[in-house]
Amino acid sequence: MFTSALKSSQMRGPLSCPNTAGDDLDALVRHIPTMEGLLRRRDLTHFCLTDYKTDPSSLAALKEIERIPQAYGLILNTFEDLDGHFLSCIRSYSAKTYAIGPVHLHLKTRLAEKQTPSLLSSNSLWEEDQSSIRWLDAQPVGSVIYVSFGSLIVASREEILEFWHGLLNSEVKYLWVLRPNILREGETDYKFMKELAEGCQKNGYIVSWAPQKKILAHPAIGGFLTHSGWNSTIESIVEGKPMICWPHNVDQRVNSRLVNKLWKIGLDMKGTCDRSTIERMIKDLMGTKRDEFKKSTDNLSKLAKLSVGEGGSSTYDLESLIKDIKGFTLLKRM
Repeated sequence: MFTSALKSSQMRGPLSCPNTAGDDLDALVRHIPTMEGLLRRRDLTHFCLTDYKTDPSSLAALKEIERIPQAYGLILNTFEDLDGHFLSCIRSYSAKTYAIGPVHLHLKTRLAEKQTPSLLSSNSLWEEDQSSIRWLDAQPVGSVIYVSFGSLIVASREEILEFWHGLLNSEVKYLWVLRPNILREGETDYKFMKELAEGCQKNGYIVSWAPQKKILAHPAIGGFLTHSGWNSTIESIVEGKPMICWPHNVDQRVNSRLVNKLWKIGLDMKGTCDRSTIERMIKDLMGTKRDEFKKSTDNLSKLAKLSVGEGGSSTYDLESLIKDIKGFTLLKRM
């Protein structure tokens, strides 16, 4: 979900970003409703730290934000028990706000009720390597950390190598998704990728793409090293898997802060990419702090499942949305 409270802040007037304290990235941001004392400058999306007035993509996003009060309503992939305090703020600007998430859990729940799980298919544009599931089947419960940075994030060779060394040094088993186009240079280096895969055969398994929802649901997975995109974040929450967050842009930076400081279901590795930090955080997530994070994630997972059940908040909002859409259709026919 895009930064809900930042939307509310922007809707107060002309295009502008919250006041912040100079170049101090650790300075608290005090003018975003419901997030006072929570966000730092380093947690904001990139256009709040640059001259966004010259950035076409930032201007387009902010223009859409300004139009929100003109819309009939908002449809958000979240649920009340996760984002209730943000949702109440948004509803002061858009009363018709439908929190119908986790959307993928609605589908999974309905199919399970009809005993037709085989109809559940992936919407991935990449070919998924199913051998990752077979590899996980041979691993102990909760012993593997899943590593994936989504479909868009790119990294340098140096960053990939830091992750590789950090993973190896942690001595924790890992399943790592390395897309062929993940290198920042924009070229696929098959020799480099092959050497990485060959060097991790003892504790790790590398694939070019994987069925993420199935992997996060697998009992062998004990944690998720993620870029903190909203889909990945909410999928991890549903499956009760704590996270290490390495965000880059847009909502990812805020999501990682919420994971760490508000929901307390993981660690925020924002702005850092060195092997010692990666090793330490993996050991914390999968070892010393495992029980603490597992308790929090299990609780949110339970609430997510209740939200899409009969009488749940997301089920109610989804039914309301369907009813309103039918009402619009009827009015157009009249």
